[in-house]
Amino acid sequence: MGELKLWNKYRISNIPSLIFLDATTGKVVCRNGLLVIRDDPEGLEFPWGPKPFREVIAGPLLRNNGQSLESSSLEGSHVGVYFSAHWCPPCRSLTRVLVESYRKIKEAGQKFEIIFVSADRSEDSFKQYFSEMPWLAVPYTDEARRSRLNRLYGIQGIPTLIVLDPQGEVITRQGRVEVLNDEDCREFPWHPKPVLELSDSNAVQLNEGPCLVLFVDSEDDGESEAAKQLIQPIAEKIIAKYKAKEEEAPLLFFVAGEDDMTDSLRDYTNLPEAAPLLTILDMSARAKYVMDVEEITPAIVEAFVNDFLAEKLKPEPI
Repeated sequence: MGELKLWNKYRISNIPSLIFLDATTGKVVCRNGLLVIRDDPEGLEFPWGPKPFREVIAGPLLRNNGQSLESSSLEGSHVGVYFSAHWCPPCRSLTRVLVESYRKIKEAGQKFEIIFVSADRSEDSFKQYFSEMPWLAVPYTDEARRSRLNRLYGIQGIPTLIVLDPQGEVITRQGRVEVLNDEDCREFPWHPKPVLELSDSNAVQLNEGPCLVLFVDSEDDGESEAAKQLIQPIAEKIIAKYKAKEEEAPLLFFVAGEDDMTDSLRDYTNLPEAAPLLTILDMSARAKYVMDVEEITPAIVEAFVNDFLAEKLKPEPI
């Protein structure tokens, strides 16, 4: 079980993975240790701690007409760092949506820029793909800077869109989900919500680590909203507690209504049909924790979460 705890704690989704920690604080210094070893075999940049975005991005950025800008032109803007490649079909479909989102955000008068960090396999395919994009890119030939950006954000798969505030701090790593869920960009810059309504587009987040999912009977109008209101203060408290420690929250929080996607999730995780049903699902550990009670109260949810975090709950296999 100790191994699984480590997998979950560091949200490992593929292997091999190499993570560097600060031994005195236990904080993650670098998620992409394999890239570090490849890029810095002599250890000249040791201890490989995270550098500010401003420092990592420093240098010229391109437009697809060949014009070059200095990265200092990003000052005062929200920035989307877009890791993508032409050979990847989900990347191409996200790019089409993102072009529209970018135009809407700019037309609304927001200061926003996107920087394409290519994972294309040749400069020709980079140029072909970049020709569709109205934003900036790190030059393909600057492999060191592209790699440093991958390292900075611990990129494990594409497409990934990371949205930064004007100070270069991460607002969300889930830009892809946000753009697909909010086509009118009303919620830009997409500060994370403490509790999400489970949908086809955000279900991918169930694989990122343990998730509290409260299943409700959505045929009862207002049930989903009431469930969100019930969980929200508990979610906010946990998020704030871990943010104060500069750590990611150990749980994501969802409310799930009744639809095909929820049905297939119940089938896959072998859950009873009951509603309301309070669960914690941990896909990577293939474990679930289930509380089937007549009425779910804030006290019940809080005790369930605290017992999970204190490792007092007994997991059942998924």
